This record gives sequence, C-alpha cells and structure tokens, in this order.
Amino acid sequence: MLGRQLLSPSKEPVGKIDDVVVRLRGGDYPLMKGLVVKVGGRRVFVPVARVSEMSEASVVLAETKVDLRSFERRDGEVLLRGDILGHRLIDVTDADLVRAWDVEIRASGEGWVVSCLDTRRPARLFGMVRRSSGEACRDWKDFEPLIGHSQSLRVRSGFGRLGRLKPAQIADLLEEASRNEGEEILDVVHADPELEADVFEELDPDTANRLFGDRTDAEVADVIAHMRADDAADAIGELPQARRQKVLDLLPAGTRTKVLTLLGFNAKSAGGIMGVDFLSAPGDATVAEALRRIRLAESIQPEALITMHAVDGDGRLIGTVTVIGLLHADPDAQLVDVVESDPVRVAPGADVVDVALLMADYNLMTVPVVDGDSRPLGVVTVDDVLEATIPDEWRRREPPARPDWDPTAPGAFPASEPSPQLGG
Repeated sequence: MLGRQLLSPSKEPVGKIDDVVVRLRGGDYPLMKGLVVKVGGRRVFVPVARVSEMSEASVVLAETKVDLRSFERRDGEVLLRGDILGHRLIDVTDADLVRAWDVEIRASGEGWVVSCLDTRRPARLFGMVRRSSGEACRDWKDFEPLIGHSQSLRVRSGFGRLGRLKPAQIADLLEEASRNEGEEILDVVHADPELEADVFEELDPDTANRLFGDRTDAEVADVIAHMRADDAADAIGELPQARRQKVLDLLPAGTRTKVLTLLGFNAKSAGGIMGVDFLSAPGDATVAEALRRIRLAESIQPEALITMHAVDGDGRLIGTVTVIGLLHADPDAQLVDVVESDPVRVAPGADVVDVALLMADYNLMTVPVVDGDSRPLGVVTVDDVLEATIPDEWRRREPPARPDWDPTAPGAFPASEPSPQLGG
C-alpha cells in the first residue's frame, strides 16, 4: 500500500499513502484507525471509515472530501511504517529480538487489523543478496513491539506477553538490545521490583554496569536491595570504586551486613558464592518443628530449603538432613537422631572448582560453609556452583529454530506455538 495513490470515488488521485495508523489493544490484534496521506506536501489523516475499498492494488475513498489539517499522532496510536517496519520487536515465543520487514493487514468482523509480520529481510542489490531466513507470516500475538514512543507507552505498559519470559531470557534481550530498546524493556520491568532484581542478577557484569550507569545511587541501591545477598555482593563488587560505598550506605542495614560479609571473601571461593540465608534448628528440636520452620521460610531461596542444618547450643554444626529425610522421619523424633552426623562441609576459602567436584562426587545439592569452629556461615547450592563454573561462551544460546508452517492454510490467524520443553 505504501507509496500508492489514494483515489477519489471517481478514481482520481488524491494523494500518496505514507503510513498506516493503528491502535494497540493489549493482547489483541491492533485495530487500523486510518491512513497518513501526503496531499500537496502535507501529511494528513484519513479515517478508515472514509475508505470504501482497500487492497494491495488500490485504496479508494468513499467521498472526495479530505480534512487537510496536518496529521498529529494521538496517545496510543502506532505508525506501521514509522514504528514497526525495519524496527525490532520482542519475539516472545523464542525470547529473541526480531526485525519486521512487512506487515499484513486483514479484514475482520471489527475492522481491519494487523494480523502478522514478515520477518524475512528483503532481497537487496537487484536480487544478488538473497532474502534472509525468517517467516512470511508470524502471528502478531507472538510479539511485543519496541516503539520508543512515549505517548503510547501507557497503552503498552504491562507487556503482558513479556511476562511469559524468565528473568534469564529478559537478560538475554537486554544484552542484545540497543540503548533505546533496553530502556524501553527496563521501563516495564521496573514496575516489578522483584523481577527487575532477578533480571539484573542474570545480566553479565558489563551490561549491568552500563545500565546502572544511567541510574542514581538510590535507584541502584533499590535494585540491589531486592537481590539475593550473594548476587548483591557481586553487583556491588562490579560497581566503579567511587560508587560502591555510596550504594552500600543506601542499602537496608540487614542487607548491607550480609553484603559486607560476602565481600570479605574471594569471589571464586566457597565463601564468595555462598548464600548467607539457610535453614537451621537446634539438635533437640523435633522433626515436626524443623518442617514448620521450612514452611515459614519465605525469604530463603528455594535451593537452600532442600537441607536442614542441626546445630548445638554453641551454634556448631552437628548434622544435616534433607527435606525428604524429614518427611520420612517420625514427626516426634529429635533432629539429632535423624541427621547425618558427619556431613560434607567446606571452609570459606575452598576453591569453587573443588566444591563443584565435591558436590559431584557425593551427589549433593547443597554444601554448608563453616568457619574454623564448625559454625555455619552459609550454604553453597548447586546453582551457585553452576553459575561460577560454566564457561562464559556456554551461557547464551541461540533460540531453537521454529518449524515451518503454511500461512495460507485455512482458518483464523496463526496460533502461537508453545515454548519447547526439555525432558519427559
């Protein structure tokens, strides 16, 4: 349609079609509102209600009269040429950024709607550079647009489909995004402080520092305060020296104490990767009491809830038992009678590779970190070890290839496909 003549009812040229205006509607297909038409050097708006015929070949007005006032975009309106074509959108199905090279508009019961996107880059240099891989018609509902238009942000806020993604996938998007694209993603993520913290935990240090560089010390501290203590310590350690103390001083007292404790250890040691929140109970407590503590432990990361640590009156570790072990035990039995009395443990200075080998040898999901008097300082979980030992080049993978499908098949608009599953 773009560049074609807008015709009067008598098929006389009125102007050239320069853009198409649609209104976003949350998770539904965007509804076409009208056309932006160049008439005598001026861009004017023609409502879709004044169009009697619309096809790839021609667009015909129902009446000759056209409002010649210059076009001004309203809140929530999106320009398909100006905002979508050639721009990148979030492919929610594959957790990737994809560029839209064409847009398909279809008639529906409520009007003309944007149904799908063509993600194939057109051929270039007179066909010598072939069309790139992609799909001719991907369902619009598979995407979230990144438009950079502040007046339509309110309509797009919430990014409902973005909520399907895991924090690590959103972090992947941020690492691939341009500055403006990243800011738009973060504007939405910022509405959920817990999600925002989870995303920053997954970012590589360089990207996190670049994004923190655009924020005040108070804003950085607010994000870090919602992180797990070990990740918060890593984030503080990666900040420029001039900012570290300022951000530390703005953290809640409890978080600051935990972070300072972890910063005292080598980042590649057991003490540097351990979590300082873990489950413990006196050795003479009952199994029922231990299970009650597990139920009430809302602030401890789930990975650390796998193991209960029994301690004596001086706080020294006397044994560990898994949650499964507790569930199999007599609820009235004392912990000291059901724990493993000589559990595997490590010193805070133990190298992370040695800890990983130890956990592999003994099939452990957690390992307590103890001081010289056997008092627990924290717990290393299997995800902590994986994060510390997996090579950087393994951390980001390309999304799986999507299966081919026939966009011309009968039926409604193409349905979104479920995300690939592993296992089972």
